[in-house]
Amino acid sequence: MKIGKSAAAAAAVQNAYVPVDADFRLKDNAGEIAIDTNFSAQSFWKDVFIRYFRKISAVIGLVLIILISAMAVVGPGMNTYTYSEQNLSQKNFAPRVKSLEKLGIFNGNESMKTTTGSKIVNQYEAKGLDDVYYWFGSDNFGRDIWTRTWSGARVSLIIAVAAAVIDMVIGMSYGLISGYFGGKVDMIMQRILEIANGIPRLVIVTLLLLVLQPGMVTIIFALMLTEWVGMSRIARAEMLKLKEQEFVLASRTLGASSFFIIFREILPNIIGPIITQVMFSIPTAIFTEAFLSFVGLGIPVPQCSLGSLISEGFNSFTTHPYQIIPPIVVMALLMLSFNLVADGLREALDPKMKEM
Repeated sequence: MKIGKSAAAAAAVQNAYVPVDADFRLKDNAGEIAIDTNFSAQSFWKDVFIRYFRKISAVIGLVLIILISAMAVVGPGMNTYTYSEQNLSQKNFAPRVKSLEKLGIFNGNESMKTTTGSKIVNQYEAKGLDDVYYWFGSDNFGRDIWTRTWSGARVSLIIAVAAAVIDMVIGMSYGLISGYFGGKVDMIMQRILEIANGIPRLVIVTLLLLVLQPGMVTIIFALMLTEWVGMSRIARAEMLKLKEQEFVLASRTLGASSFFIIFREILPNIIGPIITQVMFSIPTAIFTEAFLSFVGLGIPVPQCSLGSLISEGFNSFTTHPYQIIPPIVVMALLMLSFNLVADGLREALDPKMKEM
């Protein structure tokens, strides 16, 4: 019986079909696996660049920031006035632009309310100043609002960016160290952070003004003492997420020091959230500086910032409303633009957002 089965099996093997090369062909499954060759070939930052510029609102915010920053640099030098030059004989002049006055707008006319009604007043014509032009008007001391607005925007931008960068360095380092070492070190550092966060900002600034002279450095120092807390918490959360990863364990096994692992291994992997937080902190710093200047704790005269200009315009808002409009518009556009850019960066730097 076994012999018969063996013979049958041998015959089956002999009669078996032998494949030839013509029986085989390559399967074109590119459509099934759907590999994006363009995406697989580009770097991470190139992908971030492409996804950022696909978001229209983020591009608009970036363009506005560039324009306002450029005007803060060149705007004060576009006419012959300075930010501190006073001319009491030309105070409270309405906006007047040479190329637009023929169209009936920005021609120096101002509607004044009186006990008998309202009337149109033109200080330029009343004083025979046909060759004088204040593009944004003049204030109560005869100072050019155009020059002061862009000078104030420059001061506000310098304070906000400097404070944000300093806060990034302090908060990022504090949070990374606290999260990496953990244990008692983390507990002590977090208690210090809670104490720093519990002190009101206005109290810190008031105490600083008793010691330091009011000015740009004082405001930056005050913002530095209070605004780093948010950055620290984000850095600590990212550290707690990454410090047990395999690449950290490999570096520790190879003998890398703790600070090498923190700043050379982990920091590059959390640069996206850090950049996003910095962009969100800049409008907060702009608003804080404006608030401090508005309540009289900011830039001293004759220097100006957007906050001090808003405070000055507020005092004459009922009689000359045009004086408060330029600094308010510039500050609002700045804060909106930085928020739009930060939102665009958050989506571009987050790999999970690519699937949405």
